[in-house]
Amino acid sequence: MKPRLCVLLIACAALVYVNQPAGAADKDEKKGTVVKLGGLSSTAPAEWKDEKPAGTMRLTQFALPKVEGDSTDAEVTIYKAGGGTKANIERWKAQFSPPEGKTLDDVSKETKMKVGNVEVTYLDIHGTYKAPPFDPKYKGMKMEKFRLVGVIFETKDGDFQIRFIGPEKTVEHFKKGFDEWVKNFK
Repeated sequence: MKPRLCVLLIACAALVYVNQPAGAADKDEKKGTVVKLGGLSSTAPAEWKDEKPAGTMRLTQFALPKVEGDSTDAEVTIYKAGGGTKANIERWKAQFSPPEGKTLDDVSKETKMKVGNVEVTYLDIHGTYKAPPFDPKYKGMKMEKFRLVGVIFETKDGDFQIRFIGPEKTVEHFKKGFDEWVKNFK
């Protein structure tokens, strides 16, 4: 190959890599998928199955295989958020009904932390998931014994939501890896 053509191809490849949209993902079969959002990146666990996003609002989507006894896989989805952190946390909470005798406050925990150089709001909630009708997977169904771990990153490029949702046992099984992945965004 001629030297000029090699230089041109390398420059084009670098330009494509640098100009990937926020939320873009690169797959490394041995390590997992590198997820980029708001100038930060972190490599998802290799056991997460990278999927084509269902719907136009999803930037990236993963399936996490169900554990024994659960009826469905869990999923991790990433969105470019709008509407503000508080409103989105309240919307997530409203999508759940607590078990009998409990309140939403009893079954949810909201924390704030810093990841990399950005503020992050973290919500962990469980109960019956009342899926909105536009949810591509659950389409308005009520899913008992479900859990959502939601994270909102407030970056210089806007807010990004990460939703980890599924049956409680499956979410618990993958939660440690999810938390490490979130904390590793840099």
